[in-house]
Amino acid sequence: MPLKPAAVPPTAMVMAAGLGTRMRPVTNTMPKPLVRVAGRALIDHMLDRLAEAGVGTAVVNVHYLADQIEAHLGGRTEPRIVISDERARLLDQGGGIRKALPVLGRQPFLFCNTDALWLEGPRSNIAAMAEAWDPERMDILLLVAASATSIGVDWPGDFTMDAQGRLTRRVERKVAPFVYAGVGIMKPELFDGIEEEVFKFAPFFFRAAEAGRLYGLRLDGQWLHVGTPEAMTEAEERIAASNR
Repeated sequence: MPLKPAAVPPTAMVMAAGLGTRMRPVTNTMPKPLVRVAGRALIDHMLDRLAEAGVGTAVVNVHYLADQIEAHLGGRTEPRIVISDERARLLDQGGGIRKALPVLGRQPFLFCNTDALWLEGPRSNIAAMAEAWDPERMDILLLVAASATSIGVDWPGDFTMDAQGRLTRRVERKVAPFVYAGVGIMKPELFDGIEEEVFKFAPFFFRAAEAGRLYGLRLDGQWLHVGTPEAMTEAEERIAASNR
């Protein structure tokens, strides 16, 4: 059923099962979601944002060093944590979401990476996404950030955006002004009819873009992509500077 205006989705998928290979050697002994930036684990930065916005349940998938993540989240009550266990087989992001759908439910839900955090503007970006969400026009809404002012962006961007907020995939060998900021809202029915267990998530964005149903909301603040040890240091410095 469609969300009421400004209603934040009640559930979120937090993708924490990856191997974190670009963050090595930091991730040789700990999973990437537990890497600490500004005194808190990356996954806690994201879960704090979700809790502040009013999300009630977060499904967290685990695979690499899963016991550490489960132990870390064991005492957390807001949002309520449900572990989606992928120890036996890493399902990739698309497959991980499909496995979690019984908990995520049949309403639009949030999805989040754990290596993205941001300096918040005057109001919650997640709440702003909920206000912008329009299921009549959109299949997926992404939080996007300006490539030029973001921290840790070492690729030529992801999308262009028109005046209505509609996103178009970056053309090969071109530079795009916006990057996907690791958070979005989508309809669960996009997974209907999919029987594979392991599959990628990005093609959902590309199909929605081709249909004119992928939209973006520009992040209010500054995006900090913590994908490498160097970016982790850069993010630490930027957060410290913002607190002076």
